[in-house]
Amino acid sequence: MFDKLEGVVKRFDELSERLSDPAIYKDQNEFKKVSAEHAHLKPIVETYGEYSKVKENLSEAKDILKEESDEELREMAKVEIQENETKREELEQKLKILLLPKDPLDDKNVIMEIRAGAGGDEASIFVGDVYRMYQNYFKNLGLASEVISMSKNAEGLKEIIFSVSGEKVYSKLKYESGVHRVQRVPKTETQGRVHTSTITVAVLPEADEVEFKLDMNDVRVDVFRASGAGGQHVNTTDSAVRVTHVPTGIVVANQDEKSQIKNREKALKILRARIYDRMLQEKRALEAETRKGQVGTGDRSERIRTYNFPQGRLTDHRIGLTLYSLDRIIEGDLGAVTDALIAHNQSELLEGNSF
Repeated sequence: MFDKLEGVVKRFDELSERLSDPAIYKDQNEFKKVSAEHAHLKPIVETYGEYSKVKENLSEAKDILKEESDEELREMAKVEIQENETKREELEQKLKILLLPKDPLDDKNVIMEIRAGAGGDEASIFVGDVYRMYQNYFKNLGLASEVISMSKNAEGLKEIIFSVSGEKVYSKLKYESGVHRVQRVPKTETQGRVHTSTITVAVLPEADEVEFKLDMNDVRVDVFRASGAGGQHVNTTDSAVRVTHVPTGIVVANQDEKSQIKNREKALKILRARIYDRMLQEKRALEAETRKGQVGTGDRSERIRTYNFPQGRLTDHRIGLTLYSLDRIIEGDLGAVTDALIAHNQSELLEGNSF
């Protein structure tokens, strides 16, 4: 591990030197790439520096214990040895985690899609509840969110698609993909019976232009008149847009905006994310070991979580996590769930890496 850490320090110094050269700002893509790597290595280098200082303090305290005859100084040295041994172990574990292979998608912004599944109106109501849960969670994390497309029915939301941007967005949200199940008594239930409904959540990382460029020659664009609630523009102009990626057959339609241009822009944004996500899913399917180390970020049909309202219980089925704080979680306090999933993933990766 320490040979690897010395290599990290050397690389960090090289990157720092490159960033101090004004010439790098002439190539923004290169500057962005170097800055990102520099930011990734910085906490490793800082933690290693702290670790080295603790080892130095530990060595000095052991020398005092070995050489000193003054009993008071010896007792102080014993206390310092105990404190620094604890710090050393903690920092060594932290360094192991920091050196784990990094998911290249972790820094990306995402597009999230929430859809009603089984359960009729109750599923649509739960789409709205989960969307509100995420919005409160984003506020706690300082992330920005913007609705791209929304489809309503009488009781709630059939579907909502929105973007999320900020720092390391995908790393915080990638574990949300899958089937979310809710168990509760619907408002319309007169007998007090608990019903089970489902919704699906998809988290799609956004690709940079250099990683994936959508070839518009592969895209068919159709326009049509918007339908349903939406104001005076509905059924009067061809403002709705449907885009089809011919090679994959992926279709996206958008009619939320009055402007055809804006609807086209939003539809293409979703299309681009879905194509990129499909490419990633196919890649992961070929990398079984990698997929194993990424808890539940692949299979969209996997039932990942149950929200049981009568018992105030949330269960994440992937890691066997059960929390009796559903009232707080549904209001956006998702931190305990996300932290547990990240810790489980890190534990699996640590088992597969020798340091």
